[in-house]
Amino acid sequence: MRRVLDTLYSAAAGVAALCLLAILLLVAAQVGARTLDVLLVAAGLTPTRFVVPSLAEIAGFLLAGATFLALADTLAKNVHIRVDLVTARLPDGLRQGVDGIVALVGAAVAGFGAYATGALALKSFSFNDVSYGMVAVPLALPQATLALGLVILTIALVDEAVLAFTGRDRIAGSGGGV
Repeated sequence: MRRVLDTLYSAAAGVAALCLLAILLLVAAQVGARTLDVLLVAAGLTPTRFVVPSLAEIAGFLLAGATFLALADTLAKNVHIRVDLVTARLPDGLRQGVDGIVALVGAAVAGFGAYATGALALKSFSFNDVSYGMVAVPLALPQATLALGLVILTIALVDEAVLAFTGRDRIAGSGGGV
């Protein structure tokens, strides 16, 4: 089961990395085209006037997807910033119990967010909602991506709670807190 969960978290992080790579490629194409146009005009030639339509909007959707899809992996690898001013001073058993409860509360919040965002994605899909930019992106796509990221985060938080309650949490001795 551990391998399945870690693979799920890593796969989501991989898709998040692909979202960031797509942003890089789109922005690089836009900047490259503008640079080429400046050079063409300076040489007295006709500029290409190439633009990436709806670049800001698409990059925003990709960034939101990257952010939410990476949450579970960063939690599982204990690279989230944790404020543990109180829990670091607790005995291990009590700290693990508090960490488990906090993870379950986080799972409830993330689960509700996944439910609400998933419901919004289904509604957008049923109404055929699209974005207002030059490229009409179906809004269900970025919304579903956010919901998926929140579902995976919910799973990761429940996983963290189980690890904490069974004394196998990744937080102990990690030095990852602030």
